[in-house]
Amino acid sequence: MKKLVLLASMMLAFVTVKAQSGVGEFSLRPTVGMNIGFMTNADGSDPRFGLVAGAELEYQATDVLGISGGLLYSQQGAKMNDMDMDGTMKLDYINVPVLANFYVAKGFAFKVGVQPSFLVNDKAKASSSGASVEMGLGDLSKGFMLAVPIGLSYEFSNIQLDARFNWGVTHAISDSYDSCNSNVVMITLGYKFSL
Repeated sequence: MKKLVLLASMMLAFVTVKAQSGVGEFSLRPTVGMNIGFMTNADGSDPRFGLVAGAELEYQATDVLGISGGLLYSQQGAKMNDMDMDGTMKLDYINVPVLANFYVAKGFAFKVGVQPSFLVNDKAKASSSGASVEMGLGDLSKGFMLAVPIGLSYEFSNIQLDARFNWGVTHAISDSYDSCNSNVVMITLGYKFSL
């Protein structure tokens, strides 16, 4: 019986932990979720669904402002469909989001910032009539990309649900004829640890 009471007390303490850090405190948030990536100026393309995972560190500067930075592995790109061929443009990045988090109500934050991204995988896979081929994009893909993330998050008992739109402001793909930017809708679930 004592073990049951102790376990219940620990669970109650866990649930009642405050979500937002105190002023001057740091917190670490491992996070995982889903990307919906699409390319601008890519006629006949559909979104590519992919994984996003990593961690973000936040400093609570004031009651209403937190500054965060992170490292996220992010699968981006697009699916290409036309009458004769289906394909996927796989552009995977290490994203480094640096955000201002404005806590506008208890648990709710509005986020805006800048996000440099470094390309770690660039492949195109195409299939037609049962045959498929995969190849690197070579000089078409850019090794560095810059985006502006804008989003909202909600925290409850150290669990955070985050939704962002990463607006690509530099080209992800470029040749002498056309250029494409990578835009991503990102939805993640994370758990915040106070440091």
